[in-house]
Amino acid sequence: MTGTQVKAARERLGLTQQQAARRWKLSQTYVSFVEQDKRPVPDRLARRLARAEPTMATGLRPNASAASVEDLPRLLGALGYPGFVYLGTPKDVANPAAVTLLALRARVLPARVAEALPWVLATFADLDWDWLLDQAKLANVQNRLGYLVGLAKQVAEQLGQSDVVARLVRVEDQLEEARLAKEDTLGRDLTDVERRHLRAHRPPGAAHWNLLTRLRVEDLRYGL
Repeated sequence: MTGTQVKAARERLGLTQQQAARRWKLSQTYVSFVEQDKRPVPDRLARRLARAEPTMATGLRPNASAASVEDLPRLLGALGYPGFVYLGTPKDVANPAAVTLLALRARVLPARVAEALPWVLATFADLDWDWLLDQAKLANVQNRLGYLVGLAKQVAEQLGQSDVVARLVRVEDQLEEARLAKEDTLGRDLTDVERRHLRAHRPPGAAHWNLLTRLRVEDLRYGL
């Protein structure tokens, strides 16, 4: 989380630096230094701000092993995903890059969770992509991420979010360089019959990323 984000959050709350310092249990001088990026944003402050405003969750420190796959609906709800928003609470807010990685690494991923991931990538297009790409490559799930980024780009295009589209195009280009030839799924165990069927009926983008899935932008109930 940057000092600019902290300052913007303080101003949205209608607080002076002195008032914010009292509320956040910091000195006014330290708040000033934080907003000028002369001091790091304390973790407890970053989490407090993200709990109040999930769009700031990109500023939380990512953790590659902070939760389990069973937690994903709750974590997605806390980020504001409409399909699970009734499950999440402020204390569940986590870095969206870490939530995405958790889903990408899942051996078995519920379809409703997979549908949520393009929404996350389009909504939090300013997430820590360097961290997420590095972690995805370490786990050999960059093809999964590449296809989901493509779906997120389609969502942003339909919403007219040109800045988000431009960011996702850059990410796609980076992932293209690391595309794997190995066939993969979006967290599904498939029979041989299912594999043959999906090879014949998957979207072109899924074929490009060597994924066996029929997920397409039309299936994203809450993307648009």
